[in-house]
Amino acid sequence: MRFNHSVRSRGHAGFAAGLVLALALFAPPAFADETCNSPYMAKIVGQEDYVYVWTLGIPGLGDEQDKLVTIDVNPASERYGTIVHTLSVGGRNEAHHSGLTDDRRYLWAGGLDTSKIFIFDIATDPAKPRLHKTVTDFVDKTGGVVGPHTTYALPGRMLVTGLSNHEDHGGVTAMAEYTNEGEYVATYWMPKDGALQGAVKSGQFADGFGYDVRALPRLNALVSSSFTGWNNYMMDLGKMMADPEAMKQFGNTAVVWNLHTRQPKVVLDVPGAPLEVRCAWGSSHDYCFTTTALTSKIWLIYHENGEWAAKAVADIGDASKIPLPVDISISADDELLWVNTWNDGMTRLFDVSDPHAPKEIYTKKIGAQVNMVSQSWDGKRAYYTSSLLGNWDKKDGAPGDLQYFKAYTWNGEQLEQKFAIDFLAQKLGRPHQMRFGARALYADAADTEEDATPALAAND
Repeated sequence: MRFNHSVRSRGHAGFAAGLVLALALFAPPAFADETCNSPYMAKIVGQEDYVYVWTLGIPGLGDEQDKLVTIDVNPASERYGTIVHTLSVGGRNEAHHSGLTDDRRYLWAGGLDTSKIFIFDIATDPAKPRLHKTVTDFVDKTGGVVGPHTTYALPGRMLVTGLSNHEDHGGVTAMAEYTNEGEYVATYWMPKDGALQGAVKSGQFADGFGYDVRALPRLNALVSSSFTGWNNYMMDLGKMMADPEAMKQFGNTAVVWNLHTRQPKVVLDVPGAPLEVRCAWGSSHDYCFTTTALTSKIWLIYHENGEWAAKAVADIGDASKIPLPVDISISADDELLWVNTWNDGMTRLFDVSDPHAPKEIYTKKIGAQVNMVSQSWDGKRAYYTSSLLGNWDKKDGAPGDLQYFKAYTWNGEQLEQKFAIDFLAQKLGRPHQMRFGARALYADAADTEEDATPALAAND
């Protein structure tokens, strides 16, 4: 595998973006990259070699620090199923989400508590990432945004969603734009009552909360979701759920933005704390999915007859038992949607071939709790991690697998576990976000552009 140099050239950003979109419409889906990446990213062709796991440190365990853990996941490797590298960053920051830049040279990882962003160089040696830069002035630069969550690739840029603000540590927040190298560009506050910024309030809510973001370039749209602020996500889960006022402080909205101008267009009601957003890949599929943590539903956010709308389209388990839907993953052909429910440790597969009427077709217990899922573009592999938040995870000593990385294959009928790594036994911490890497993704410095064999196709 080698890197296509023209894709990462900033001077050809417009051409590259067009090429990415064109290839997406015509390339066959026989690839191996994960399906939740930005459409502006070039894609790995073939088997992924590594999974990078952003991990929250635990007091009294190992070095107690947050770290990036590199796991070999290529079955052809002698080190398959083992940890090949760890890189601690110093202290605990509430390690949560991470994301690759459009050129795949850097992995950005955020801390929800300290608001630091750690930028890892994964290009120089993909097996041994290096800490390239730490952004320590996120709150000041952005004008008060707290809790960097999603780090999402745009052409030459990273869009970072916040979860909170420095004034009251509540849920009102913004998105921030940075260069790939970590230089601040701009802040875009979420529309709210009294400050809609030109957006249309389509229903009851305009809360200004934020969480995840995804792009539908063909529609010139960004779609963001909403969660809760620092006061809640850093509180003990039991204490928070017993506090009626705290339970009122969850987001109930999704916002559709103009992708090019970063201006909010419409605020949609999605009550119950909508979390991850996953948009369809098909060239005629004008919709995204999200799930609501508090009401346990799949929601469809869709564009029809020139308008944006949102509606609940399926239940996830029994809401009265608080399964707490967390991560979701859409298949490359838009036919299937994996949905994890943290509290019962289940992964559920829905047939979403009719996005307006999803049907649950498969369930499997992954562990005592489960959070993130990353599936390969070819649909043959799925990886799971366990941690939600440091103060929300089930207590150490609870029965079952608590903190783990697990690798599965999917044969179209069931998941088969290939290996598992116990992060507590390895004294690593709480594993959260995953991203894929490749051993020979980048051309050697001595190679010329003519000699380099492109190893990347378009993601969308």
